[in-house]
Amino acid sequence: MPLLRRAFALFLLMLLGTALPVHAGVANAPGANLQVTMIIYGPGETYWERFGHIAIELRDSQNGEAISFNYGVFDFDEKGFLLNFARGRMHYLMDAEPTDVDTGWYVQAGRSITRQRLALTPEQAAALRDFLLWNLRPENARYDYDYYVDNCSTRVRDALDKALGGVLHTALAARAGSMTYRQQTDRLMSAQPWLMLLLDLGLGPYADQPLSAWQEAFIPMSLQHELRTVQVPDGRGGQMPLVSEEHEVSPNRVQAPPAQAPDLRGPLALAGATLAVLLVFAQRRLPSLHAVLATTWLVLAGAAGLLMLGLWLFTTHHSAWANANLLLFNPLAFALIPAVWRRLRSAPVARWMDGLLIAQLIAGLIAIALHLLPGTVQQNQPWLLFALPVWLALAWSLRSTQGSSPR
Repeated sequence: MPLLRRAFALFLLMLLGTALPVHAGVANAPGANLQVTMIIYGPGETYWERFGHIAIELRDSQNGEAISFNYGVFDFDEKGFLLNFARGRMHYLMDAEPTDVDTGWYVQAGRSITRQRLALTPEQAAALRDFLLWNLRPENARYDYDYYVDNCSTRVRDALDKALGGVLHTALAARAGSMTYRQQTDRLMSAQPWLMLLLDLGLGPYADQPLSAWQEAFIPMSLQHELRTVQVPDGRGGQMPLVSEEHEVSPNRVQAPPAQAPDLRGPLALAGATLAVLLVFAQRRLPSLHAVLATTWLVLAGAAGLLMLGLWLFTTHHSAWANANLLLFNPLAFALIPAVWRRLRSAPVARWMDGLLIAQLIAGLIAIALHLLPGTVQQNQPWLLFALPVWLALAWSLRSTQGSSPR
């Protein structure tokens, strides 16, 4: 949720004021008076809200002051924000404000709010408070955001683990996660199908690595689930649940994401087969339609290739690097567009275009081989099923041209 810088500065002044002797509060309360609660906000309707949000609330049990600390603030007014966003150099901020102010916005937006009260010792609560206040200082509040490894949820996870002396990491790193980065992304973005498909196409092998429960806690709802399983010392030689109490304080009025990622293989295979049949049919019966369909495919394939190549070579979006889909969609597709219109005029196709088309078919075979080889990470079956029938149909229609030029 973007907030104005002046709101951040105003609260910082207010927070500094709480350290004065005349006003007790979260900033200087003894650890025994601090109640620590995770506040988990459900997904929203806008695409950047689909991953949910999380904050740490510290409450002074003596005077009732409650402050929410979160790491999800970005500044649209930052110089070069859009360029930095495109390059993958996003700067986020830590923020803090009274809990009632923070939660009020989410209630109005119809997003669920769940509270998890945590069983921290006074020493752990005080250590967490001291770290959060240190992190809130202007020189420490900014950080380099990453969708998967450094976001509002992982920062909360890490702060809590630091206060617990590494108990959280020990418990979660040893347990396998339920999904990959790709599956979580597809699941949470499924309400915006075209954006989901674009993201899935652009994700490389990094997004398909097996995750631990610790890594999967980049999703606030996953962290919420995992915290329920963690046990901490009870001070009497035994163990007790870290989460001492959990309840939903505001219901969800926004469409909830599905529990599992959608299987894209069937829909994309059907779409690819349909387009391939249309190309073959149009080549025989409606040459002008064939030219339009083929040109559209080549333009989109070339543009997708340029985008994936740019993400790999010129950005820090490491989840998009070394994308095997570049074998299926690449900028060389643009060079085949003249062949389509030469075919429409029954003109011979230059031999170098024939070679380029053969190279594209070989690239498709390499993509299949890479996918079938043992140890292959990237799960791009849906795009193989979509692209290969189209390339085969396009190759057949272009190669059916009578003759070729000697050049």
